Amino acid sequence: MTTDGDLPGVDLGRLTAWLDDAKPGLRAGELRGEVVAGGKSNLTYRITDGTTTWALRRPPLAHVLPTAHDMVREFRVVNALAPTDVAVPTAIALCDDTDVLGAPFYLMGFVDGVVLDKPDVLAALSTEDAGRSCRLLVDSLVALHDVDPASVGLEDFGRPDGFLERQVRRWHKQWQASETRPLDVLGQVVERLAATVPEQSPSGIVHGDYRLTNVMFDHDIARIAAVVDWEMATLGDPLTDVGLLVVYQDLSATQALVMPEMTPERGFLTSDAMVERYAAASSRDLGRFDWYVGLGYFKLAVVAEGIHHRYLAGKTVGEGFDHFGPAVPSLLELALERLG
Repeated sequence: MTTDGDLPGVDLGRLTAWLDDAKPGLRAGELRGEVVAGGKSNLTYRITDGTTTWALRRPPLAHVLPTAHDMVREFRVVNALAPTDVAVPTAIALCDDTDVLGAPFYLMGFVDGVVLDKPDVLAALSTEDAGRSCRLLVDSLVALHDVDPASVGLEDFGRPDGFLERQVRRWHKQWQASETRPLDVLGQVVERLAATVPEQSPSGIVHGDYRLTNVMFDHDIARIAAVVDWEMATLGDPLTDVGLLVVYQDLSATQALVMPEMTPERGFLTSDAMVERYAAASSRDLGRFDWYVGLGYFKLAVVAEGIHHRYLAGKTVGEGFDHFGPAVPSLLELALERLG
């Protein structure tokens, strides 16, 4: 860990001054910190005073797209879900003053858990644990989608009406803001999505990036300790979460992009099995589900293009960013295939 203020994106001196003002008496000693490996969008840091450990979340260091990386919204939804059956970290404090670290950020409790994102962790996982992790993942998503937003103070957290049409337009605009090269298939995907928007399912809280590597399990893989990375959360059609989950799970079978290898041979559920489990516990109509999967591939292509844009500008922190750009055309082709 570092103590000299040279942590990328976090000046520990400024953070100390802010924390002492925002939460007097919380800090017991000098702050130290390190970047938590694995984040490809918002940045997560482990911060400690030698007695207590917290997690700090802030946007990327450059090329922050409009409406993306909203720390205020992320903090709000984590705080709101605390009394529900959805496991979330403890929200500590939010800072929307960009003079402190150059961008809004928030501090939350550090969860001591297991993320299934490293080869050594996956190698030690039994087939029984792998299957259970998938079942817990789906059950937690059902629990999230069952939460009444008004009951937790999130009734104004988004605009559910017209959500799917806006999703297509919004992600197209995000692409235009990040585009590093023209791709003909992009236009085909956008046109197909816009022309075939299904009737929305009942609105609910949408995580926006739900997958096995965005949850933390306890060390026995007996429960989910925390669902993390709420930066894209909103109110809308929850089936968009299920569609994107299918995308991630299918990619994990080939260890592609952001997912490690999680094959059925190792005990993990297939995407079809996940959808079947979700459908059995939910009253939502999945008759037009392929559209949601197509949208999921499109969204991931846009996210990958944004990461590629930051990588080309030299504004990424850590390793593993060089393969995002080459993956984009394939993701768009997969979107077109699911859209028919």
